Amino acid sequence: LQECKIQNSSREYCKIFAAEARAVPDFGAVPEIIPLYLIYRPANNIPYATMEEDLGGPCEQYCVTERDGSLVARGTSEIVLKCCTFQHWVYQWTNGNILVTDIEGVGWKMTNVRIATNLKGYQGLKESCFPSLLEQFAAAHQCNRYCSILGLKTLEPAKPKGSKSPSMGRKSAQSSPQLQK
Repeated sequence: LQECKIQNSSREYCKIFAAEARAVPDFGAVPEIIPLYLIYRPANNIPYATMEEDLGGPCEQYCVTERDGSLVARGTSEIVLKCCTFQHWVYQWTNGNILVTDIEGVGWKMTNVRIATNLKGYQGLKESCFPSLLEQFAAAHQCNRYCSILGLKTLEPAKPKGSKSPSMGRKSAQSSPQLQK
């Protein structure tokens, strides 16, 4: 249940990120986090299972948390750089409260995401979930050209506050389609 909440919440952030990225010329293709479904099988020994779209190939790791607790981008491909930009965007969008830490997938379709947060009770987590990764990310993230294209600020460890869009210089009339009411 928790895995579904985490992946599907990250998917919602990714949809907003995609809308903002598509509004910016020259950004190009955007990663998509696929939905993860929880299914109930009452006649089975294990009554709950998760299900998601078949990605059609072996997953590649784009951004991972290493055993020593460090966050690492696996390569410098366009996909990896845009996943890093997405991480930066979520971190900034949530004022340093949430970070998508692990991202893998096939092409532009992402799965098996994880998060780090210092928000107690976020997505049913009773305790903080790797808050040290938030600080480590802010100190270690190297902005790339896609961070610049979106106008993201250079990161500094943030104090928890409310959430708002990290896009700079946007007027309210230019908000993302998902944000319009």
